Amino acid sequence: MSERPPISPRSPRAALEPEQVPPPPKRSDRARNPFVIVGNAIFTILIILMIGAGATYYYGKQALESPGPLQEDKIVNIPARAGKRDIADVLSREGVINVNPWVFIGGVFALKASSDLKPGEYSFQKNASLRDVIATIVDGKVVQHAITIPEGLTSEQIVTRLTDNDIFTGSVREIPREGTLLPETYKFPRGTTRDQVIQRLQQAQKRVLAEIWERRNTDTPLKSPDQLVTLASIVEKETGRSDERSRVAAVFVNRMRQKMKLQSDPTIIYGLVGGKGTLGRPIKRSEITQPSPYNTYVIDGLPPGPIANPGRASLEATANPARTRDLFFVADGTGGHAFTETYDQHAKNVAKLRASEKQIQNDTVEPADDPAPAAVAPGAADNNPTAATPPKPTNQKKPPRSGRQGAAQQTNSPPVVQR
Repeated sequence: MSERPPISPRSPRAALEPEQVPPPPKRSDRARNPFVIVGNAIFTILIILMIGAGATYYYGKQALESPGPLQEDKIVNIPARAGKRDIADVLSREGVINVNPWVFIGGVFALKASSDLKPGEYSFQKNASLRDVIATIVDGKVVQHAITIPEGLTSEQIVTRLTDNDIFTGSVREIPREGTLLPETYKFPRGTTRDQVIQRLQQAQKRVLAEIWERRNTDTPLKSPDQLVTLASIVEKETGRSDERSRVAAVFVNRMRQKMKLQSDPTIIYGLVGGKGTLGRPIKRSEITQPSPYNTYVIDGLPPGPIANPGRASLEATANPARTRDLFFVADGTGGHAFTETYDQHAKNVAKLRASEKQIQNDTVEPADDPAPAAVAPGAADNNPTAATPPKPTNQKKPPRSGRQGAAQQTNSPPVVQR
């Protein structure tokens, strides 16, 4: 009998442990191949890149498409020569975007707009997304500011308005010739130079004048477009009512045909103050006969040039005046004028207006530095903002009409309007 090895008592845990740990399996030669190692590394990197790209795409799409922080539409100025980082800072400061500047720059590159960002003043819509913001700047549709040039201003007054407007830049090199600017409403982006504005007004005037001159009534005594502008400027200063322009023009055209002096008060004012446009007081009686190249109470026919810049409506009315035989007009006390063919009828209208003014205690006191003439009557209403306005005496009521008051003398050739 063989002898058995003695039995040694063991704990349950020791009994479960193997007496000898098996060696680890050997890696195959293929697994140790460097190409396999490199391939696995590349595959791993690609997986990581794909995951990263997916996450970046998702985040970028969210950043581009998510509503922005603007609570209402806002205008923001992007300065000239601003870089992408500068633009991002401006937009962030103005509350248009609320993302990191690098996110904005990344969005610009993603939308292939790196070289298309344009400076200017832009209007960003409420809750505009980053994509919308970038598209707005790329489109270059800057804010257009509406600028209204009123009819009847002189060129000097228009230049003053442009100088006082801070959306324009630069200075006007010289005052444009009177009557060469077209009063109208224009739209300009911020930063437009004042010389560019003047050029646009001049181009508009040339275009409109050419069109109107082609459609004019050839029976009028006006011989050139320049004469048309000159007479239209007088019409512009005499009335601001659209329903009266052609009839006022007819009065002056009829007077020209009969070789009568035009006798228009606004020409006296222009002869006194030139491009300033506004006398600031009523016309003195002595100034009616004061010699001046523009004073149509003294000279025959038209003055040497326009006394203001007439609008399209006055140009059209002067080119095609009403078919009347009127030679006189006077304010009717209601903001309009009474037109007549004879001086006797005109004198009655003047007396009627005087009686009406006396009844309501006319607040206009004409300065008199000469003895008063035998007959004086109020002038035509001039609602143009550049017209002279009389001082208001105290403790007197204002008449129910808007009008400029002047003074005039009776002459051998009765005036269009006695002042």
